[in-house]
Amino acid sequence: MLAMSVPWWEFIVRGVIVYLFLLAFLRLTGKRQTGQTAPFDLVLLLVLSNAVQNSMNAGDNSLVGGLISALTLIACHVLLAQLTFHFPRLAHLVDGKPEVLVQGGQVNQALMRKELISTEDLAAALRAGGSLHLHEVERATIETNGQITVVLRQRGAGS
Repeated sequence: MLAMSVPWWEFIVRGVIVYLFLLAFLRLTGKRQTGQTAPFDLVLLLVLSNAVQNSMNAGDNSLVGGLISALTLIACHVLLAQLTFHFPRLAHLVDGKPEVLVQGGQVNQALMRKELISTEDLAAALRAGGSLHLHEVERATIETNGQITVVLRQRGAGS
């Protein structure tokens, strides 16, 4: 239970490598995957966690090894949060930047394809933002967390 079959530092090195790999993988898959969790997205995350488990623990199932791996992942997360807070350029690299999906009622189809956002996903986000029709939308932005924020056009006094 407490005896490790690999040196303690190997858990740290493996944990950092897996953390960076998954961070890059999830960043490259687009904002939609992180902001809108569908059942198949949840399945992917569960299978991913199982797939990388052995690469992190080198087959060592000791309690100490598991705690070192968990601590390493938490430390990576805290360190990355601190770095992205203090260095905006790094934050843009890690998190991306907000992008406009709809401007003045016009949909940016290229961005929708790039982010894998379906027409149904956009329509649902617009409804959640209080719009039933595209022409009511001044701007809809996909944020760095994958959520879509909607700003409605100002209604005239005669509307």
